[in-house]
Amino acid sequence: MKGPSAVSSRRKSGVTRLLWTLFGACLVATVIGYKPVVIVHGLFDSSGVFVEFLRFINQSHPGTNVSVIDLFDRSSSLQPLWKQVEGFKEAIYPIMQNAADGVHFICYSQGGLICRGILSTLPNHNVHSFISLSSPQAGQYGDTDYLKYLFPQFMKSNLFHFCYTGVGQRISICNYWKDPHHTDMYVNGSDYLALLNSERPNPNSTVWKKNFLRIKKLVLIGGPDDGVITPWQSSQFGFYNDNETVVEIKDQDLYLRDVFGLKTLNARGDLFLCSMAGVEHVKWHSNDTVFNTCIEKWLV
Repeated sequence: MKGPSAVSSRRKSGVTRLLWTLFGACLVATVIGYKPVVIVHGLFDSSGVFVEFLRFINQSHPGTNVSVIDLFDRSSSLQPLWKQVEGFKEAIYPIMQNAADGVHFICYSQGGLICRGILSTLPNHNVHSFISLSSPQAGQYGDTDYLKYLFPQFMKSNLFHFCYTGVGQRISICNYWKDPHHTDMYVNGSDYLALLNSERPNPNSTVWKKNFLRIKKLVLIGGPDDGVITPWQSSQFGFYNDNETVVEIKDQDLYLRDVFGLKTLNARGDLFLCSMAGVEHVKWHSNDTVFNTCIEKWLV
């Protein structure tokens, strides 16, 4: 039978080991340190739709500082994209300033185009991974439920009459509406996407390319069952030609001429495409397979 002093000594030893274990865990967490994550929502969305997504991040990367920017929610998301870029930029920049090792962007749907605007026009950003989640990066051209809801009197074939006007460009979706049968009108009428893609004269194109290429990784996520992004390959910079045949990213003029850096990113080994079937547009941010396959490894 052991005396009180032996029992007390053993307890102290156990507590000491526990404290050292906890200290070690805290030290490892501090040393590894996950970069903060900034999330930008899509059309008609708000921060509330990312509850499941936040759970995925917290489970796989505990302690990660995640900011879902609560701006231009719901109907306000129809405001012009340049206005949204400035608003999101003002909210996000302080987060960047407080992150010495940089941040990650996860930008969903229309939010992916807003993030491109931020990355192109912010010269000293420190975004590491730019994860574009089912975003119409090459434009939108489809008779979707969103189109029928917003423009019940139009179809995709005649929406150009409205979108490529001064009034039309006050609505976000028209900022990236790209009619492959009226390219000249798109180039001259689009105040947003045509500028980002330097498809119309842009005196800032060289600077914007340099800014965009500050990112370390570009991850483009999409899939054939999306049902909203049309064509779905637009989420990976593919788009229709004038016969409505999809031209994939590496055959696109903006890639071949390296207009804003896609070819450079690929040459660096920093361009990644992740395609997944069976995912509807509104499910991308709540699908754990999408997160585990396409996103998790980039959030370090």
